[in-house]
Amino acid sequence: MFDYEILRLIWWVLLGVLLIGFALTDGFDLGVTALLPFVARTDAERRMVINSVGPTWEGNQVWFILGGGAIFAAWPFVYAVSFSGFYLAMFLVLAALILRPVGFKYRSKKPDPAWRSRWDWALFVGGLVPALVFGVAVGNVLQGAPFRIDSDLRSWYEGGLIGLFTPFTLLCGLLSVAMLVVHGAAWLAIKVEHGAVHDRARRFGTFAAFAGLVLFAIGGLWIAFGDIGYRMVGAADAFGPSNPLRTTTEQVAGGWMTNYGLHPWMILAPVLGFAGTALALAGIRAGRELMAFGGSSIGALGIISTVGLSMFPYILPSSIDIHSSLTVWNASSSETTLGIMLVVTVVFLPIVLLYTAWAYKVMFGRVTTQEVNTNPDFY
Repeated sequence: MFDYEILRLIWWVLLGVLLIGFALTDGFDLGVTALLPFVARTDAERRMVINSVGPTWEGNQVWFILGGGAIFAAWPFVYAVSFSGFYLAMFLVLAALILRPVGFKYRSKKPDPAWRSRWDWALFVGGLVPALVFGVAVGNVLQGAPFRIDSDLRSWYEGGLIGLFTPFTLLCGLLSVAMLVVHGAAWLAIKVEHGAVHDRARRFGTFAAFAGLVLFAIGGLWIAFGDIGYRMVGAADAFGPSNPLRTTTEQVAGGWMTNYGLHPWMILAPVLGFAGTALALAGIRAGRELMAFGGSSIGALGIISTVGLSMFPYILPSSIDIHSSLTVWNASSSETTLGIMLVVTVVFLPIVLLYTAWAYKVMFGRVTTQEVNTNPDFY
């Protein structure tokens, strides 16, 4: 079995894989529902948009559950601080996510246009709000959360819901929305028949891709030249016990840029973020649908990886007590726990991936107006 340092690194990578998997799968579901009121104008068009994600959204949401479970099991300090401190924000996300299954199931129960319109807007909220709040949460992770850990290793969160929404975190939230809307628009271009919905999705996808490139650039400049950033003092004890108070941290403006000087290969992450989004933009404008979806996937991978690599080894820094900051080395579960979890993951993660690939293969193909109007199994 691997030693403690390698196990911690593996689980840091796996956490990133789960978050990226969530963005690449459930991300386009969120993007599609956020686009619903704007790309579809008739009832048939809205049903076509809904059914482009209807067969897969539930399975895609598994990645969200896996990510939360991984944080709970592999990074208990991170789970304790974030899930308690960000409780109201997470409740807001869960409330919005609950609207999705209810909206999918109840929308077509009555032919009344007003009834269906209300559920369409509920689906819109269920797509937009999580996309925005997830980005705001990442922004708070980058700028540091207001928590401290006492000598008994109890965490104390000293912030509130409104305090999570700052200019920088709202910028991150808008970038998250733009990233997922591009992904959703690219998915619609692949999944719905050529026509009005297809063309509107391309227009909104073009705008979102432009916005994503601009917001990602502004965020990078803000981090590089603003007052956001942390840095570890001295060498990290990668084999030591999980105790956040054993790490010495200093807050440094532009500190998140340090890793790019130490490890130049990490610049690949932001390059992928820009290049992938630009590729999605080019694919959408040229009508090359697979290129657009591939580009939006690469862009999301690059943007999320940029956050993780910039912060390494930090996972959740503290803005009010920097010495309580949580890192890969001081916030993990025990070596035995990480080892057992790795064995389980090696066995079951490939099964999840294979099943997901099979499900998409079975449900491959465009949704058409004719199918929506004649198939009783459609939403």
